[in-house]
Amino acid sequence: MKTLQVGDKVPNFTVPNENGNPVSLNDYKGHKLIVFFYPKANTPGCTKEACNLRDNYEELKSKGYKLLGVSADSERKQKNFSEKYDFPFPLLADENKEVINAFGVWGPKKFMGREYDGIHRMTFIVDEEGKVERVIEKVKTKEHAAQILND
Repeated sequence: MKTLQVGDKVPNFTVPNENGNPVSLNDYKGHKLIVFFYPKANTPGCTKEACNLRDNYEELKSKGYKLLGVSADSERKQKNFSEKYDFPFPLLADENKEVINAFGVWGPKKFMGREYDGIHRMTFIVDEEGKVERVIEKVKTKEHAAQILND
């Protein structure tokens, strides 16, 4: 797994959001973009992380950021997750792992002594030109917005 690093250009992608509408990296050209990857919609850690970003959305927006949440969940699961918690940002249903592989966040993980492949909870700050400006590898689910804002 080759994870994108600071300075890397993010490959363009186009995948459906929770409503089945195509979203691509090019849609965000000229904007600072926060791309946060989470393992699974509606699980405790992912819910805390996404809700923390939702609760601080206005502040993130005022700093010029757009947000995109990404997991390998289906459109239906993403829509359910988004509606349940009223997220003001799109969630990508990356079932074919196009974005996940482009950023290099899929790989071996350990949970309760078991090893398996999955999505690593990571966040990438992408600049207006589509280059990685910052990578947050150790995401604190309850204070994620603060991690982004207090670089």
